[in-house]
Amino acid sequence: MSSPLPPPPPLPLSQSQGTRTLSSVSVSGFTRLCKGLSLILVAAHLLLNFFPPAINYLALIPARTIPFAWNLITAGYVEQTVHGVVISIVCLLFIGKLLEPVWGPREFLKFIFIVNTLTSACIFITAISLYYVTRQEIYLYTPLSGFHGVISGFLVSIKQIIPDQEIPFLKIKLKWLPSIALLCCIAMSFWIIEATTYLPTVIFGTYMSWIYLRYWQRKPETKHKGDPSEDFAFSTFFPEVLRPVIDPIASIFHRMLCGRSGASNDAEDYNLGSEPLPGSDPIEASRRRERGARALEERLANERLATSRSAGELQTNAPGIV
Repeated sequence: MSSPLPPPPPLPLSQSQGTRTLSSVSVSGFTRLCKGLSLILVAAHLLLNFFPPAINYLALIPARTIPFAWNLITAGYVEQTVHGVVISIVCLLFIGKLLEPVWGPREFLKFIFIVNTLTSACIFITAISLYYVTRQEIYLYTPLSGFHGVISGFLVSIKQIIPDQEIPFLKIKLKWLPSIALLCCIAMSFWIIEATTYLPTVIFGTYMSWIYLRYWQRKPETKHKGDPSEDFAFSTFFPEVLRPVIDPIASIFHRMLCGRSGASNDAEDYNLGSEPLPGSDPIEASRRRERGARALEERLANERLATSRSAGELQTNAPGIV
């Protein structure tokens, strides 16, 4: 009888970043918060199927938002189609498994709530504006809802935390995921009419999540807000050829949204006297990314170790080979 084979050793933590990307994430180990949010998405979809009039109270219908202001919050958790539920849950479980260990459950939930609410508010303002310009009531009474705005925000978060990792087999860096998703959504809207209802949510979800991560998210390790690094500037969402055109446009929105008059004011905001505040330079931004990648790496290594131990136990308990 041959002796049982020893369990395979766990992969070292020093392996290259390209091999510990999304392909390394196992199906097990989803967080309880993501599972709970998935149940909410399923429950909201089932509610629409068994009680269709509920869409008038839960989805974002600009003509009904006043006085039903709560639909600015509830609309983001209501998927009207089965494929929308499936895609949202899959993205939530797998991407949430990457982001929640880095941010923590509280910040993860805060990000979802803020991005969802701001996205709905922007869609409401846009729909009202389009109605006054075109006088077409379709902008007022079309029910708009879905979790895809938050999913777009998750892609922006991945761009911030692990931008240089690559998608297996495609050799595309993760920092381009938000741009690719937005480009695909725009292209689909030319051929599929239903895709046009998703486009505003994806656009505003991408931009509002960048605004939050760029200026508002508090960093516990630095006690300051935002990510002012050049690698996370708005123009980095576009190819380098377009960046000279995008930067002046982005500076306009920067002044409108943040009340800053230019790059010189940015330097003043992030400097105290002659010493830069922690987190305001590219070195600190690089350290944050390294910490995020290290946290993901350790989590994946623990999962692989648990899997190898289980395989070893099965081999030990299996009957021997004569």
